Order: sequence, then C-alpha cells, then structure tokens
Amino acid sequence: MGDIFRPPSCAIFLIVLSIPSSDKMAWEQSEIRSLKVNNYMMIDDEPCKIKSIDTSKPGKHGEAKARIQAIGVFDGKKHSMISPVTHKVRVPIIDKRKAQVISIMGDEIKLMDMDNYDTFNLAIDDEDTLDKIEQGQEVGYLETEGRKKLTRV
Repeated sequence: MGDIFRPPSCAIFLIVLSIPSSDKMAWEQSEIRSLKVNNYMMIDDEPCKIKSIDTSKPGKHGEAKARIQAIGVFDGKKHSMISPVTHKVRVPIIDKRKAQVISIMGDEIKLMDMDNYDTFNLAIDDEDTLDKIEQGQEVGYLETEGRKKLTRV
C-alpha cells in the first residue's frame, strides 16, 4: 500500500529576536598590544582615555604584560590595569558631536544636536564652564554608552 507520512517526534523551532537600534553594542574588542596613548578603552565598565602604556618583556614561562594608566571620561578618576598584551579589551565607540545651546537653566543646559536636531539636557558641575556658556553658542560634546559629556566650549 502507500506510505503514510508521519511528522518527526521532535520539532525544532527558530526564534529570531530583533534588537532595537538604541540597544546595539557601543563598544568593540581590541587586543591590548594594538592600543595607543590617547585611545579609549573600558576599565571597570567606565570609558577611559589612555594616558600611558608600559610593556614588559616576556618572561621564561610567561607572556609580555602591559600596565595601562587611564583617566575616566565621565568620572575623571585615575584607573589602571595590568594584563597580558594578547588579551582582548572592550574599546568604547565614542561619538564626538556638535550642539547649540538653546537655554541655560541654573546648573543645567538644554542643547540641540546640530546633525539630527535632537534636544537634551546636560548637567554642568563646573562653575567656570557654566560662566563661559552663552545661549546660541555652538559647543562640542561626546556620547558613549548612553551618556553625554560637554567637551568644548
């Protein structure tokens, strides 16, 4: 007689998740040996600007090590790290942008991005910087990991 089709007892399902554009990775991986002074890297989940890199020679049974001194972009603290030069670290993708000052509200300023015209508020801790800022002025800021910082007045 005819063959009867029987479905397999085990079914495999494929689930595809879409990730919103705002949740994309804001960093990439790089070997320590390829980093240079004034580059950025993540130390203790804080984006940092590298101030110095010292490397040692490989030992008899070990590999060369690098000692990195860096300053946190947002916290301003000194961070250091010692690791083999072949290890991979996270390098944040820093977006440097321009904005126009729309208004000044106490210790906070309202900015409009010059590329996409988004508006956002930014807190300013330094009184000297706050005194230099005027309404309508163009300023520079950087953005990474969903955080923003004023860099140029």
